Amino acid sequence: MRSTRATAAVARLNNRSKEHYYVLTQTGAGLFYLSERIDETNKRVSEALPLDDFVIFVDAMGPQAVRRMTKNDVAFAKQLIKKTEQ
Repeated sequence: MRSTRATAAVARLNNRSKEHYYVLTQTGAGLFYLSERIDETNKRVSEALPLDDFVIFVDAMGPQAVRRMTKNDVAFAKQLIKKTEQ
């Protein structure tokens, strides 16, 4: 099932975008496009794209989730900066 990645990308977008609701449509040619549900109608947001391009497009849309940084992540990032300066 190729559309699982596309479906997951749209689900992530809907979780990030509380004011909007997006739906995925797959064409007969195996391409995907994104639509926004407004008042029981779908407004097309993107053109038909192959799977990889569609996932990249959807992941770039809407507010981005802030990546959680642990103390170890911060310490490791500081070490990487020190090593590149030497």
